[in-house]
Amino acid sequence: MRTIACLIYPDVMSLDVTGPLQVFASANVECQRQGLPIAYQLRVLAEQAGPVATSAGFQLVAEQAWAECAPAELDTLLIPGGLGEAAQSANQPLLTWLRSAEPQVRRLGSVCSGALILAAAGLLDGRRATTHWADVAALRAHNSIEVDGDRLHTYDPEGQDGDAHVFTSAGVTAGIDLALALVEADLGRPLALAVARRLVMFLRRPGGQAQFSALLAPDANCTPRLLGLLEWIAQNLAADLSLEALAQRANLSSRSLSRLFVQELGTGPGRYVEQLRLEAARNLLQGSGASIGTVARLTGFRHPENLRRTFHKHLSVSPQDYAERFA
Repeated sequence: MRTIACLIYPDVMSLDVTGPLQVFASANVECQRQGLPIAYQLRVLAEQAGPVATSAGFQLVAEQAWAECAPAELDTLLIPGGLGEAAQSANQPLLTWLRSAEPQVRRLGSVCSGALILAAAGLLDGRRATTHWADVAALRAHNSIEVDGDRLHTYDPEGQDGDAHVFTSAGVTAGIDLALALVEADLGRPLALAVARRLVMFLRRPGGQAQFSALLAPDANCTPRLLGLLEWIAQNLAADLSLEALAQRANLSSRSLSRLFVQELGTGPGRYVEQLRLEAARNLLQGSGASIGTVARLTGFRHPENLRRTFHKHLSVSPQDYAERFA
């Protein structure tokens, strides 16, 4: 029996709490369906036992004060995010308790902006971490953390592409992806797949998959010369969009164009074009029913292998898998 505890506090995001806990509860149901003993005991902690108001306006009930909980009794401790995160990041007794709990629990993780609470406790120093895309800048303010703002979670039981002990996850529903990954590590992929099916979810979005998808649009605040180029790029994805070709079209040197992209958009021309082509490919795979080869040709990747490499690089899935999941 593994005890999974989740912290709550005033103005916590309710889904950051209930989403992951429901995954573990559903794992217990699937264990019983298969004639196995239940695997998890769930516990909700707060500064004091009793009802706590969430940011949604309703209350969740904590059964125990975290100060009265012996961390050694816990297998996994989860720290959710929410509007009340800032107050908890300044709650020194809580931060002290978290620092004492870290070496005693097998797994310590966060959901959404809960990463900022772990960061305030110094528990992400020297580690890779992510959080909700809107809070990435705040997490980057902690210079000792390796922030990867474009992934779903940083849990990896093998410790190769993440951490098996202290880990983080992105916004809101990414906590469910994290919980499924924890269940898979504990109980195996077949049972985790049964949980995902029960919850009508895909098992599983890989931790390294990008968390935010939006077709890149030219910024109206860009200089007119760059704005015109960006609009042309979006309409000509299958054209030659090499640095040299773009520089010639903009009547700039390659170095000047690269400097302008970084200054105006925060990224270089090559990465911008790759992201735009990737977004276009995702949209085609989701809605058109086009073949992989056709998508590669229409979006400028030219060959399916180039498309495959880019999908694995940014989304950790193949174009075929992406189409099967999201079309």
